[in-house]
Amino acid sequence: MCKKKYEVLKTFYGYDSFREGQERLIDSLLAGRDVCGIMPTGAGKSLCYQIPALLLPGISLVVSPLISLMKDQVRALNQMGVHAAYLNSSLTYPQYRKALGLAKEGRYRIIYVAPERLMTPDFLDFAVSASLSLVAVDEAHCVSQWGQDFRPSYLKIPDFIDSLPARPVVGAFTATATKEVREDLIRMLRLKDPYTAATGFDRKNLYFEVRHDKDKYRQIRAYLQAHPDSSGIIYCATRKGVEELCQRLLADGFPATRYHAGLSDEERYANQEAFTYDERPVMVATNAFGMGIDKSNVRFVLHYNMPKNMESYYQEAGRAGRDGARADCILFYSGQDVITNQFFIEGDRENEELSEEELALVRERDRERLKKMTFYCHTTECLRDYMLRYFGEYGSHYCGMCSNCLTAFETVDITAIANDMIGCILTLDMRYGVNTILDVLRGSRNEKTLRHGLSQNFYYASQSGQSIHFLRQVLNQLMAK
Repeated sequence: MCKKKYEVLKTFYGYDSFREGQERLIDSLLAGRDVCGIMPTGAGKSLCYQIPALLLPGISLVVSPLISLMKDQVRALNQMGVHAAYLNSSLTYPQYRKALGLAKEGRYRIIYVAPERLMTPDFLDFAVSASLSLVAVDEAHCVSQWGQDFRPSYLKIPDFIDSLPARPVVGAFTATATKEVREDLIRMLRLKDPYTAATGFDRKNLYFEVRHDKDKYRQIRAYLQAHPDSSGIIYCATRKGVEELCQRLLADGFPATRYHAGLSDEERYANQEAFTYDERPVMVATNAFGMGIDKSNVRFVLHYNMPKNMESYYQEAGRAGRDGARADCILFYSGQDVITNQFFIEGDRENEELSEEELALVRERDRERLKKMTFYCHTTECLRDYMLRYFGEYGSHYCGMCSNCLTAFETVDITAIANDMIGCILTLDMRYGVNTILDVLRGSRNEKTLRHGLSQNFYYASQSGQSIHFLRQVLNQLMAK
């Protein structure tokens, strides 16, 4: 089996050796032992279940919530000569029935399936009569209510496995999971004595930077002009943002293309291919882009807007520098990004499976994650260290590869300002937001301050000599700490 796994690695994937963590996970699955793999973007998670799937007898199921990833990986497998299929909501009912019929005939080695399909009568009828050797759970953090994308349909996976006449080996994989989420997913998926591999979150070749600039487009354009031969991704929060930014870049002569869920499958595929083969080396996209894309020469990932959590940012930024060479991960922050993400969190109704109670819990945790993401954008500490701590690891406090480590910050005693801020917040019974607190401290005479009698507060105008920008920086530092 050892020789065969190297033959498969070379024949189908073109590699001579495994990356860190891959071989032990593969060996464990081949030996019939459950696994839990926490591997950052670019570490090659998919090989850890695809290679066992090609070596084990019978059929392997890959459970995934990501339709785009299913399509991309099934297309790639079929191009390699591996018969694979996907079963999800993008198929019409006749297409679904045909794919299921071919699956019953044993035509596929690997089948990607949405978690919602597992307990349907049609799929169960197929599964109990099929010879299933492996169930690989991708995006396994979705099973945990502590995770950044909890999906109740993932809770059905253990029941599905229990309904099978013979239990297959089970592998759980995710790119981003805190220690709490990791322990939760092992318990929730009922993994049996799993071999657990966490390959570490520190990608030393990635340079991290946060920029605060009102004219984001000017900064983006300057960066692209300074890196004319580089390929990279620019993430925007909305489809409208993608369209507008892509149009401006094209008008300025940059070889850009676009990707978001509002485009047709055909256009998304064509644009993805143009990016992959460097016909259009600059991809402007929403977070719908990037899953399963193995493009090694991505030299930069720029975020035109701040993502809603550290998990999303780390995963998206991690698509840079897969070849091990230096790559830039630059986030362009503005206060409006926080408001936009708050709007998305409060209005999120995409996950229809959630009860009102579950939805309230998810929103509460999403708000907390948004705070941590916002603090990342304001911290003066090593950015890499901040990120590693978030995922339960510890760095050196100085990486030499982030904007904070390479910036000489001026140390200022903010004791008096901090006392006034905290005093103002407490004496106003914690009823007001950041802008109002800062207005009171600076002695603003605006309509809201006067109407609510805030000019009578003990701390009114106590920091009138400070700029609003500086006071906001101080408050952000206090919240981050």
